[in-house]
Amino acid sequence: MDESLPPSSAAGAAPRRPVPPPALCGFLLLLAVMFVASYAVGAVAGPVAPGMHGTGTAPGGAGDMGNMQNMRDGGAR
Repeated sequence: MDESLPPSSAAGAAPRRPVPPPALCGFLLLLAVMFVASYAVGAVAGPVAPGMHGTGTAPGGAGDMGNMQNMRDGGAR
């Protein structure tokens, strides 16, 4: 009984590197394209609220106190 075993495919073959699934690559490509497209649309549209300023203090030094002065004075001015 001369049974010969087929040669192992791992013997002498270079080890395979793990490859990410094609769906992951497609998703990342789609994500990058959507980012670039949204950035381009935003650059063309310009600022959303051009007159809007940061959260700095208001003129007169009141800051963001609103009606807090009225509460301290009892509402009388």
